[in-house]
Amino acid sequence: MTASTHTPHTDHAHEHGSKCGHVAVPHQDHTDYVHDGHLHRTHDDHVDECETAGHTVHEGHDHQHRDGCGHVAVPHGDHVDYVHDGHRHAQHQDHWDDH
Repeated sequence: MTASTHTPHTDHAHEHGSKCGHVAVPHQDHTDYVHDGHLHRTHDDHVDECETAGHTVHEGHDHQHRDGCGHVAVPHGDHVDYVHDGHRHAQHQDHWDDH
């Protein structure tokens, strides 16, 4: 899996945590929180936009995610990611990517 880029989310006063009311998404060595259509992660004394760098194909993914498939749907930019096996999947052309 590719590394996440470091993009601080400025002017973010909300503190994310287990009872903040936002969907928590496990992601590599941290937890992202779905907020305002994107993903935030706490980093040191600020909040970052959590975006992976690069394009990582999820090989051998036969399950077709969709509304009601049983996995948490996470709005993400111009598409929807699905939380599956501890990471996010996004449909890309004829395959699924790891996010």
